[in-house]
Amino acid sequence: MRKFITACLVFLWGCSSVFALDLDRLSDSEIAMRRQVIGKLEPLIQKRDRERNLAKLTFDELYEPLLKEEREFMEKFRNIPAKEAGVRIPWRGIATGGEELVMIRGQKVKEKVRVKTSDGKRKTVIRTRTIPPQFLPPNVYEQYENMMAAMEKDIGKRLYVESGYRSSAYQLYLFVYFLKNHDYSIRETVKFVALPGYSEHGSPKYQAIDFINADGINGDPNVKEFEALEENVWLHKHARKYGFVLSYPKDAGKGITYEPWHWRYDPKAAKKLKKKNNG
Repeated sequence: MRKFITACLVFLWGCSSVFALDLDRLSDSEIAMRRQVIGKLEPLIQKRDRERNLAKLTFDELYEPLLKEEREFMEKFRNIPAKEAGVRIPWRGIATGGEELVMIRGQKVKEKVRVKTSDGKRKTVIRTRTIPPQFLPPNVYEQYENMMAAMEKDIGKRLYVESGYRSSAYQLYLFVYFLKNHDYSIRETVKFVALPGYSEHGSPKYQAIDFINADGINGDPNVKEFEALEENVWLHKHARKYGFVLSYPKDAGKGITYEPWHWRYDPKAAKKLKKKNNG
């Protein structure tokens, strides 16, 4: 029965494969194909996550478990006309997963967790969790560490890398996965999840870092909570000295949600810094 259903989905998809995706909402057959693809990729994603190298996933590795029709389906998302979909951020290039990167291990932050007590009630407890290994290009990692050393010297606190480098293949998976959160609308999803090639997490030259503080505050779900952090105030005063700029400030008009935790390494800012330091 399962094979029959799969064959039907492939047939339905094949009949419409010559057509572009509907940017407003995927068709029923496309939604079914998406569900099929995500289900087939789940074991791979879980395995790479356990191995702590999911961020370096390549397109060959992503496509290996898929049938030809399923690969063609995923390729359609790579070829979405970005401007028509409402993307206002610049093309950053494809991250292959094979770039030279520094792995960051052992970052520990606090998190609030709801637990059940012996009397059946629930309460919030604070525990420590270890952030999965993150990756940064060597030059960006060096400047990040320099910046954090300065922050600790000034205010006795630092920010941690909750999300660094992310390959374009992994970005493609995330985009297709999170379509379900936005009623399968590509136009809506691009406001929250970048298309592969447009993510600064997948651009070593303009490498993005999503920050989180020691108390586990990362702006989700309370953006103002992150804005109010002493660490965030420090960033706005000093980050540019180390080559970092805020990617998506308020009212930037870039077609993506305001993200005060999302900073990127900017080569121009870094070049000015180097020129200044060299006198």
